[in-house]
Amino acid sequence: MGRVSGRSCIVTGAARGIGRAIGEALVEEGADVCFADIDEDGARATAEANGERADRNRARVTHCAVDVTDRGQVRDMIGHTVESFGKLDVKFNNAGVNKPMNFLDVTDENWHFIMNVNALGCLIGMQEAARQMIAQGSGGKIVNTASIASRQGFDNVAPYCASKWAVVSLTQSGARDLARHDITVTGFAPGVVATEMWEEVDRDLMDIGASERPGQAMAEFSADILKGRVAQPADITGTTTYLASRDSDYMTGQIVMIDGGMTLV
Repeated sequence: MGRVSGRSCIVTGAARGIGRAIGEALVEEGADVCFADIDEDGARATAEANGERADRNRARVTHCAVDVTDRGQVRDMIGHTVESFGKLDVKFNNAGVNKPMNFLDVTDENWHFIMNVNALGCLIGMQEAARQMIAQGSGGKIVNTASIASRQGFDNVAPYCASKWAVVSLTQSGARDLARHDITVTGFAPGVVATEMWEEVDRDLMDIGASERPGQAMAEFSADILKGRVAQPADITGTTTYLASRDSDYMTGQIVMIDGGMTLV
């Protein structure tokens, strides 16, 4: 039996990258998982790719298209999950976006795009998951994706940093309010992770003149990692499965840094 056997989980931003890895690790340990993403085809493909893994671990998988900034779509996603699995135990608010711009060039549009997905989307996801968990009456877990950018500001990604600081604050606020319902709220803060998002950020940084060659940004960001290398998505999932499991029942309001020693706070 895995650490999360029989638990019903939603992971947003799960078509690729960290989100996909989180969901796959949960399935590997027996959880029922809804892979949710704004990219419906990607979410469907990821769920289908995990069918055999689910069968092997006596788990179930489904998928759902969701724009996390749309409360109605978030409610529909939760409803689909409950219809599929009978309940909701764990909600990962992982969907996120970034679009680097030099500090003085940041536009209102850039700010609202990033803040709406990363901060408002997190709030909506927390609220709607909590309402379902409260209605069930059996508690639950909410896990938010923060970042090393929630601990310090970087000049080329100011809105992203602000949005991830917001995730930390929402995690603490939610933990205080929802403890009376036996709902814990935690988060994790990755550092430099080799995903498709980093590849996009790398290209964007070259476009704005912040770096000169492919891979330069990742190399410079990761130069001080004590572990001596960037993370792979699988480096994150031991922590995320722990946060979804009963082993972390006495933890709430906390953000776990999982960055290889890049930021010591």
